[in-house]
Amino acid sequence: MNFFEKLTQRITTSNTLLILGLDPNPEMMPQDQDTHQGQESLMIALEDWLKWVIEETADLVCAYKPTLGFYEALGREGLDLLLKVIKAIPDHIPIILDAKHGDINTSTVFAQAIFERWGVDAVTVSPYAGQDHIAPFLVYADQGVFILCHTSNPGAVVLQEYPTDDAPFYLQVIKEAKTWATPEQLFLEVGTTNLEVIKKIRSLAPERLLLMRSIWSKDNNIYEILKVSLNRMGSGVLIPVPQDFLKSKSLKEKVTNLNQDINQCRDNITKSLADCELWSPNVCLLNSHPYQDLILQLYDIGCLLFGEYVQASGATFSYYIDLRKIISKPQLFHQVLTAYGNILKTLKFDRIAGIPYGSLPTATGLSLMLHHPMIYPRKEVKAHGTRRLIEGNFQAGEKVVVVDDILITGKSVKEGAEKLTSSGLIVKDIVVFIDHEQGVKTKLKEEGYNAHCVLTISEITETLYEAGRINEQQYNSFFKN
Repeated sequence: MNFFEKLTQRITTSNTLLILGLDPNPEMMPQDQDTHQGQESLMIALEDWLKWVIEETADLVCAYKPTLGFYEALGREGLDLLLKVIKAIPDHIPIILDAKHGDINTSTVFAQAIFERWGVDAVTVSPYAGQDHIAPFLVYADQGVFILCHTSNPGAVVLQEYPTDDAPFYLQVIKEAKTWATPEQLFLEVGTTNLEVIKKIRSLAPERLLLMRSIWSKDNNIYEILKVSLNRMGSGVLIPVPQDFLKSKSLKEKVTNLNQDINQCRDNITKSLADCELWSPNVCLLNSHPYQDLILQLYDIGCLLFGEYVQASGATFSYYIDLRKIISKPQLFHQVLTAYGNILKTLKFDRIAGIPYGSLPTATGLSLMLHHPMIYPRKEVKAHGTRRLIEGNFQAGEKVVVVDDILITGKSVKEGAEKLTSSGLIVKDIVVFIDHEQGVKTKLKEEGYNAHCVLTISEITETLYEAGRINEQQYNSFFKN
């Protein structure tokens, strides 16, 4: 079971959106427990207290969130304490390590440590170094990654609100992060009580899980915060337990009451959001394409455009394809993954490889769907860190199926396949979503690769014309290319 499934199951069975921080901060301990003298007695007191917190709240929270910095500040004993706390958490409760990791040089080894050795389910990271930094965490398809997109720190305003209120940096972070991985693996961390900020974030990322921070203040209104952050199912957001609760000996009672209050808010809000938007093809064709609805949805959300467009290669086409919007439409993205999966199920392979960066979300989704581990060849090999050519675990001689989004010249997919084979892996099959039909499949065949596609651009154009989505001029322009 992956992190998202584990968390969703926990939210459902326990009927709670609450998460609780497990930080070894002596200032937060109840006074009668804060009687330590010296480092050794302090560590014993902290361990006893944190284990008591877990016992008191295990039935009331959907996840625990230890903050790495508090444990690191205590030295080697602190890291030992962290592992003891992790071990004390029941297996069915997800663990989100609040690390705010931002060092690209150590991201690979850090991801390996926390996910493989420490056994945490998810981690918080800083997006400032870009996708290169985040990718090593996303290699672990069963784990989750929370991207910090907004903080409540007043000093951050000059950065996250830059350059304008209409196009602030924090929204740009979300736009980019959404292209890095699926809504089931990549999530957003949001620190603010500003309702307008939350509205903008939720509007831009309606499909993403939001980990809220710094929402408890005298003037805040939890109902209003939930109203603008919950999705239509009454979930999609994680609410932190106020840290002040941890000072109280009646911790369980306080958390129970808080959960009841939040669930009452959820019930009231979801009743007002009961309406549901449904997409309809508005067309009925006698001889419809098996992926007719998928094609029409791609067109309707702007992934398929017809006009005069200059491609990256310099050539001018009468159409343009932009598949990045798919990952923001969970139901549509699932249809795309299913279409890929129908091909992959006919092939024999040990691992799935995505080509950076466009197909990494797809490869991740397929890895989850088909239960095959994922790897990927780096787009550029760094001169520092581990200098790995291939990210992820693998053994020489294993068969790898390469997944990409669009086949135009075949350059990127061929380069990726060559990196994989140079590392001792076997690549025979390449699966893409759309083939531009420029004879690339034949060229790849001559070089020993079997290329498969879900759709061809001709099939797409024919379906759109028959459905009335494009006119005769657009249709004819395509076939003149």
